[in-house]
Amino acid sequence: MDRLWNGNYIKVMTANFSLFFAFYVLTPLLPLYLSEHFCATKDVIGLVLSGYTITALLFRPFSGYFVDSFPRRTVLMICFGAFAIFFAGYLAASTLLLFTIVRTLHGGPFGALTVANSTAAIDVLPSSRRTEGIGYYGLSNNLSMAIAPTIGIFIYKYTNSFELLFWIALVVACAGWLVDSTVKFPEKEIVRNKSKLSLDRFFLLRGWLLGVNMIAFGFSFGVLSNYLAIYSKEVMGVTGGTGTYFMLCSIGLILSRLQGGRALRQGRLTHNAGEGMVISLVGYTLFILMPTLSSFFTLHSSLLTAIGYYGSALLIGLGNGHMWPAFQNMTINVAQNNQRGTANSTILISWDVGMGLGILVGGVISELISYSAAFWTVVVVNALGVACFFLATKSFFLRRNLNAGVR
Repeated sequence: MDRLWNGNYIKVMTANFSLFFAFYVLTPLLPLYLSEHFCATKDVIGLVLSGYTITALLFRPFSGYFVDSFPRRTVLMICFGAFAIFFAGYLAASTLLLFTIVRTLHGGPFGALTVANSTAAIDVLPSSRRTEGIGYYGLSNNLSMAIAPTIGIFIYKYTNSFELLFWIALVVACAGWLVDSTVKFPEKEIVRNKSKLSLDRFFLLRGWLLGVNMIAFGFSFGVLSNYLAIYSKEVMGVTGGTGTYFMLCSIGLILSRLQGGRALRQGRLTHNAGEGMVISLVGYTLFILMPTLSSFFTLHSSLLTAIGYYGSALLIGLGNGHMWPAFQNMTINVAQNNQRGTANSTILISWDVGMGLGILVGGVISELISYSAAFWTVVVVNALGVACFFLATKSFFLRRNLNAGVR
């Protein structure tokens, strides 16, 4: 059997860990930073943070096209370099307007980089281990999600310095750029089609329903990842537990990747996807129900709150860990070989649309109604996504699948 863990694959995974570490070390603390440093209101915080995702979304389609049309190394190095440099902009932003501009523009290289790096991982994987390798590739995201928020919150707790966090993100991103610069890429077919541009060059039309379905799950995680710290403190009375929550969520992601590896090797993509989204729905529902359930059991309310709060993290992680690689593989399997970059950008575009809507809508609902209402919206949207998959998306994929070895 072809070797999965080759040197280039490990380097690409390490670089991916670096870029997501730089991203996640700031993510849970930025709402607090905007609130404390610039006195921003809830809806303004949502607006500022959603700009990053919206810009990433705008860059995704073009990045998929450029990744397929130009040398992979050149595109990757430019994207990673730009992504790293923008962290210096946070240090220089002295007003809310300047911070908003920097944060919004930063989404561009992030959107392009995640497409370029994940496509690079596909390139350096042996074709016989590609489905399995894509699943394990996500472990680098999960590890960064487990470690980075915890480290960021710990550092802020003891130093009260956002400036130090911005420096850490900058240094880690630069280290990732250096690692990626040593990757040796195989020769690949460059798309030189000079025909009239069409939408399918930027978004994989054959996989459109997979993308629509992914929006619902991106929405849910957008609200959770950006408003967890404030919701936990103001509604659930949990202080200092955000880092632990993200760590447990990531442990769930890691366990699901390890446990689901066999199903991926067997090509059981729709099974993994369905199982994962149901588990995630249970996790989101448990999370929002905990304050209500605890009020009925006043004697053990704090214990029940802790069990439900941290238990939901593990369930959401388990579910997303099954669902994400399955959807990524399904999208790749409805694409032609010379559309790998476009396929990757399509699934990430959909996730970004959901994340952006979650951040923006979550902030508006929190300001107009409450944080609880925002998280109830998460449960409803997630349930609609699950229903969409079983009623339509599963059969949509099976009809368009180009790989007889997966189902």
